[in-house]
Amino acid sequence: MSDEKHDHVHGPDCDHDHEHGEDVFIVTDENGVEHEMVMVYTFQSQEQAYAVLLDRNDPEADGVIFRVEEEGDDAYLVNIENEEEWERVVTIYNEIVAQEGEE
Repeated sequence: MSDEKHDHVHGPDCDHDHEHGEDVFIVTDENGVEHEMVMVYTFQSQEQAYAVLLDRNDPEADGVIFRVEEEGDDAYLVNIENEEEWERVVTIYNEIVAQEGEE
């Protein structure tokens, strides 16, 4: 399970630079190190949205999956701390990746 801390979702009206229209998120890891992450995929499970982010400066690193929670007009990336939810989400994501690999 990821130990990444949550951060807010940056919309098109945020006040910092985005290259090539990418949604860039600053995620702080368990050691306090900030990483520029890019959302590469979203999917739903049991009416809950999830986002897969990759380190913008290390695209070969493993992706990180977050739950997307909305509050009013804002959306937040939140750690998945429930082991059962985590296993379900990883299984679904792996199935999606396998299906895309077959196409």
